Amino acid sequence: MNPQAVSSSGRGTRPLTWVLALVLSLLAGRGLAHPMPTTTVQLDLHSTYVSADLAVPLNELQLATGWKLVNNPQALTQYGQALRTYLRAHLALTASSGAAWTVEIGEPSVLEAQQTAAGLYQEFRVSARLTPPAGASVRDFTLRYDAIVREVRTHSILVSVRRDWERGLNSESGNENVELGVIRADPRTGLVPFLPVNQERGSAWQGFVGIFTLGLHHIAEGTDHLLFLLTLLLPAPLLVSGRRWAGFGGTRRSLLNIVKITTAFTVGHSLTLLLGTLRTVQVPDAPIEALIAVSILVSAIHALRPIFPGRELIIAGSFGLIHGLAFSSTLAELNLSAGQMALSLLGFNLGIEAMQLLVIAVTMPWLLLLARTPLYPWVRILAASLAVLAALGWLGDRVGWKNPLSTLADGLGTAGPWALLALALSAMLGFVLTRRQGLHRV
Repeated sequence: MNPQAVSSSGRGTRPLTWVLALVLSLLAGRGLAHPMPTTTVQLDLHSTYVSADLAVPLNELQLATGWKLVNNPQALTQYGQALRTYLRAHLALTASSGAAWTVEIGEPSVLEAQQTAAGLYQEFRVSARLTPPAGASVRDFTLRYDAIVREVRTHSILVSVRRDWERGLNSESGNENVELGVIRADPRTGLVPFLPVNQERGSAWQGFVGIFTLGLHHIAEGTDHLLFLLTLLLPAPLLVSGRRWAGFGGTRRSLLNIVKITTAFTVGHSLTLLLGTLRTVQVPDAPIEALIAVSILVSAIHALRPIFPGRELIIAGSFGLIHGLAFSSTLAELNLSAGQMALSLLGFNLGIEAMQLLVIAVTMPWLLLLARTPLYPWVRILAASLAVLAALGWLGDRVGWKNPLSTLADGLGTAGPWALLALALSAMLGFVLTRRQGLHRV
């Protein structure tokens, strides 16, 4: 037997399975069937172990095992433990010295997925912790994974690295994974090849830059975080008269308000980013996300009518604590060593602040210019009203009520450049109109 392959003629093979697989293969060859879903194995390389996230399609697993999985609401209850045993028998890692790794299979869950043109299907999602023997590297090993593909030759397994701190890889969505290879059975012999993995070492600098970039992307894609801050800054250039917003309060005062509010928000979310990442403070995600929607609603109402004039710093800092807890879940999930975590906290926070300051830098000059014009009340009311609708949509969605406002709010991020363009055009138009009115008075 080839030492680098596993024969498909094991005891798990069933004649009926081979017939089904052959029929599916012939149909696919004639273009009468959609591509079958694949198993994906996503690896996260840590300093002392490797974690794996396996996605196993139920329809293919049913072909391989004979278990009744498709359209079975009790599939997880009936076959969860059997699945762990099955995967443990088909997943193994070997160090370069030949020593075996320790493999621990986690509890499975069932999720909807969509990989192919066939549309939605169900898959088991299972995590695994893979620990090398003493002295072995987490970056150099041989992977044997032959679940399903031993019995169903048309099946394939996509193996990739999702996270590797040393090399600056911290993909959250899976779209930036580094592909290691595809495991397929040899169509002639039925042998399933092993997959050698040998990842180059990175550096602390690469890790820092990767986390800094992650912070940039996190705030750039965090429409709700930016919307809260920008909505809170909407009335920053204005004076208060009674219970209404009045005219422009001057450039120096406006800039000072913007700096103070931004700094208070930064201090607040930086504190809970630290505490949440170190797991000193742990709060479930659901209430945090709902409170973020509440923070936008409060700031939007304040932009329409002053409800806490002069206390914007307290509001920014207080809600900043909530936003920081949402940020912290990203770093906490990486399971980094102490040194990596220290650098990551610094890099991630700097990335967040850099993107936050960039957004403020390209937005606030137009806002200050517009605040000097008669158009500003209309722009402020329109922007604040949209923020109210977005906040209500997100709040409803995050407490379990699906609604069209939430879908529209999710699309605000893509409208950002157009909103900035509209703000700039409004500011220039307002400035021209104001100058003309001044000339007419003269």
